[in-house]
Amino acid sequence: MHVRKLGRDGPEISVIGHGAWEAGGDMWGSPVEDQVVLDAMYAALDAGVNWIDTAEAYGDGASERLVGRVAKERPGDVLIFTKVAHFASGARPEDVRRAIVASLDRLGVDVVDLYQIHWPAEHVVPVEETWGAMAELVDEGLARHIGVSNFDRSLIERCLTIRHVDSVQNQYSVLHAEDGDSLLPWLQEQEIGYLAYGPLAFGLLGGTMTPQTTFDDADWRSGGSWQLGYYQDLFAPEAFTRSLRRVDRLRPIADRMGLRVPALALAAAVATPGVTGAIVGSRRPAHVRDNAAVGEMILSEDVLAEVMDAMDLKDE
Repeated sequence: MHVRKLGRDGPEISVIGHGAWEAGGDMWGSPVEDQVVLDAMYAALDAGVNWIDTAEAYGDGASERLVGRVAKERPGDVLIFTKVAHFASGARPEDVRRAIVASLDRLGVDVVDLYQIHWPAEHVVPVEETWGAMAELVDEGLARHIGVSNFDRSLIERCLTIRHVDSVQNQYSVLHAEDGDSLLPWLQEQEIGYLAYGPLAFGLLGGTMTPQTTFDDADWRSGGSWQLGYYQDLFAPEAFTRSLRRVDRLRPIADRMGLRVPALALAAAVATPGVTGAIVGSRRPAHVRDNAAVGEMILSEDVLAEVMDAMDLKDE
């Protein structure tokens, strides 16, 4: 597994990380037994992954508790990245400190390796106040590094006036590659790491979905009770059709290289200049091992360019 340094001062992380959103048990359809989730995490670590990304909001703390069990049973094997959310604990300075204390308790650790602001909360409190509180957590020894998630450049610049931003975690895949044009080059200049979440477009780039694919009502991809922006961009009827057409254009490239579509798509995300690591979540150990294997690949610039060109449907 290849490793890269997270930002200017961060740890060496595997280019593939394990995402524990699904471990929370909500928003992904029918829940699964805890042991299934734990087996997937153990499979990731056994395959060379050295970090797990979670959040207080995933299953109202359920994900963190499971990650904590893994950390306890595999001490020294895993870096823990988690997040505070304005829609969970809150975004005010006092909320941030209370949130990390609760997360540390659920995780069963004294310090987290990376603590992140889950989403901007300008409607609640200026980002400077929240980020200042995050910086204090590092000074107190409760978090080793701090980052942001779902932030644009303007908000990141405001954070930089207070304390260096160790990482940015944003949605990025070959189907959602907007950050690649401007944000990623700038982040490289600032020596800020980048964690790509959704690199397989929440299953779309798994290569198995068809126009007839449907989702459980409890799965946010159904567009039922969870009208997330991801749904509108990727899974709403017209967007879903367009997404599948783009996935189909990856198949001949993958076939030529002797790869499956998800491996090609994940390798392309990891090969994008400025991406430090990609977060991939799965409840199935076999899928976890397949995803981790991509961390040993090196995709050439020519193939990466071919993949990104294939995502442009204007020539149809």
